[in-house]
Amino acid sequence: MRAVRLSARARLTVIYTGLVLVAGVAVIGLTYVLTEQDLDRRSHLVLLEPGDDPGPPPAEDLAELAEQVQAATRDDLLAQAAIGLAVVTVLAAVLGWLLAGRVLRPIRSISAAARRLSAENLSERVPVTTPADELAALAATINGMLDRIEGGVAERDRVLDGQRMFAANAAHELRTPLTTMRTAIDVTLAGEPSRAELIAMAGDIRTAVARSQRTLDGLLALARSQAGLGEPRPVDLAGVVAAVLDGAASSTAAHGVELDRALRPARVDGDPVLLERLAGNLVDNAVRYNEPGGWVRVTTGVEAGTEPAVVLRVANTGRLVAPEDAAGLLEPFVHGESHRTRTDGGVGLGLSIVRAIVEAHHGEITVAARPAGGLDITVSLPSP
Repeated sequence: MRAVRLSARARLTVIYTGLVLVAGVAVIGLTYVLTEQDLDRRSHLVLLEPGDDPGPPPAEDLAELAEQVQAATRDDLLAQAAIGLAVVTVLAAVLGWLLAGRVLRPIRSISAAARRLSAENLSERVPVTTPADELAALAATINGMLDRIEGGVAERDRVLDGQRMFAANAAHELRTPLTTMRTAIDVTLAGEPSRAELIAMAGDIRTAVARSQRTLDGLLALARSQAGLGEPRPVDLAGVVAAVLDGAASSTAAHGVELDRALRPARVDGDPVLLERLAGNLVDNAVRYNEPGGWVRVTTGVEAGTEPAVVLRVANTGRLVAPEDAAGLLEPFVHGESHRTRTDGGVGLGLSIVRAIVEAHHGEITVAARPAGGLDITVSLPSP
């Protein structure tokens, strides 16, 4: 036959009741032994009846009476002790049941919270009781585990969203150059193409392929940025930006843009490759969408405060951008259609890659439109 499985509360009640019962039996036994010894020492009885001569009773009668009194006393003691033990045992069972319920109440709360949790609802936490005993430590441990699970699920969702965005954006952006290539081929091969027409078709296809390659490179960089950091390393952001500016000197000269730098030490823990891509995209964006005779101002440093932050700021001249449209430039494939054209060589992924890199470093990015034209972009990263 299968053994009856008791709940934890029932088992604790049985343990409490058993302990009280064993202690009560031990007390009764000790009391019985001590009482019997005391009765052996105090067995003196004298009976006096009215009209009788109180002479000394026979020794045999006294001994028999003493034994009867001792037996009656022992019987009364056992009967009364049994009644008292039964009452105490019942009270111990009731109190044990109540105390066990109170002790196990935090565990019931933990179980109820665990039952309410699901993959879609990981925000609830187990209440931590006071004082800081073993049950409070258990609740804190479970809450820590739930925090890690919630963080893992959020990271999984973020990666999946990044993959879905990658696929959707790739399909959207690659459709145009593929359509261009197919149209060029169909139109050229519709009749008897000449050598000049074939060369023109090849040029159109080459341009479309180059655009597709730039789009794929940008999407791959965006996906890598959204995948998060590997092992962060100490990096001087000022040195990274200086190298990027040195490499962009020829581009700024070609666009007729003046470059101004004010680079103060800005140490941060992060991925050097991603930080270089961040700085490169910001500088390239500032130069590409500038105007002849304009300027680009790049500064780095550390802002003091309750939470010090490493700051990279890139400001540039350029055409006017509506203030309400500035933040939207961080979205993928947003070109600022009223002010920017697709003929500038961009694919609309530069600032979205920057935002993904900033988020991977747990930082913040703000984009503001300058009243005189151009943008003012500020990146804040946690200071180590």
